[in-house]
Amino acid sequence: MKNRLLLSIVSFLAILVGCSRETFPVQEGSFECSAPAFLIPGDKIALLSPSFNTPRENIDSAAAIIRAWGFEPVVGPNVDKLYRGKYAGTPEERVEDLRWALQDPSVKAILCNRGGYGTIRFVDLMNQEDFRAHPKWLIGYSDITTLLEMETRSGVMSIHGAMGCSLLKNLGQDHSSTLMRDILMGSVPEYTVDPHPQNIPGMASGILVGGNLCTFSPILGTWADATAGEGFILFIEEVEENMSHIDRLMNTLILNGVFDRCKGVILGEFTDCEANLEFENVEQLLCSYLDDYGIPVCCGFPAGHDTANLPLVMGARVTLTVSDSGSRIRFHMDGKPEEVHASLTDMLQVADPVLEEAAKPQVSKLERMYNFAKYYNGIHR
Repeated sequence: MKNRLLLSIVSFLAILVGCSRETFPVQEGSFECSAPAFLIPGDKIALLSPSFNTPRENIDSAAAIIRAWGFEPVVGPNVDKLYRGKYAGTPEERVEDLRWALQDPSVKAILCNRGGYGTIRFVDLMNQEDFRAHPKWLIGYSDITTLLEMETRSGVMSIHGAMGCSLLKNLGQDHSSTLMRDILMGSVPEYTVDPHPQNIPGMASGILVGGNLCTFSPILGTWADATAGEGFILFIEEVEENMSHIDRLMNTLILNGVFDRCKGVILGEFTDCEANLEFENVEQLLCSYLDDYGIPVCCGFPAGHDTANLPLVMGARVTLTVSDSGSRIRFHMDGKPEEVHASLTDMLQVADPVLEEAAKPQVSKLERMYNFAKYYNGIHR
């Protein structure tokens, strides 16, 4: 009797301890996201550094391109901070900048300057209401995947696309950059992708989630986990990770039931990923698992850390169609549809005389800044 009473008391205390920290159970069923308002010329775009520090010269050069696009760039108060030799300020200072941009009604979009590492700290420092109360376009990739997932889980669409450092490569004239700009103004790409030998045919619809594999895997099971719902399309890209590490992360997704809830997969770029296992490429490695799930898989979509990084609207409902003739990705959201052949769009710069003229005085400076950014490791992550 005493043992039973003691067991009851211990169980009750365990429940109290478990309830002392807010928990976020897996969300059953699918969930939908709404699109923030599209931008018009003159709108403000905030340039923030949620991860690693970016040299101020690079930020100013990116701001010149934003201005040439017809928008007004504003820079986060803490972007010049340097913490622990890498970060753009402490986690609290970086969150402070993001909250400032979200809560300022004059700011209409948020462009991240670069990735690196550090956004995982935001999961404990922010919540869904931060994003839901102030829906705005947030743009970035790599380590910024955490913030894209947080927006998606909060019911707000975002853009996996070119960041401030990325704009420097081609003065913001490449298709990756101009398509991102056009999405902000209401143009919605409908992508066609060339056939790939590892493609798995099929058709599926769901909200688009994911991004950098190393970045979104650690937040599985948290409130920011956008794979928690049912019936999504998962996008994956990676850089500078060997096959055995990618295999470990893939099994992490499998063990967390991600592909039991997933309806289709889009595989982006796998840049500088060492082939230390006997697979022809990373796509073959991943599809050796995905083939068991009977879902369509599009391989070779040009998004990630390579030359091309075509924008994807995360949180938008998409239809993925994969066949012998190639793949098609269609976004179901308001805006003007634009047909884009994803395999060719980034080969040449866009002829944009207005932007070119506005950027002329910046050319030599931008080239120097791009070379420095590359040396500074500001391009990949």
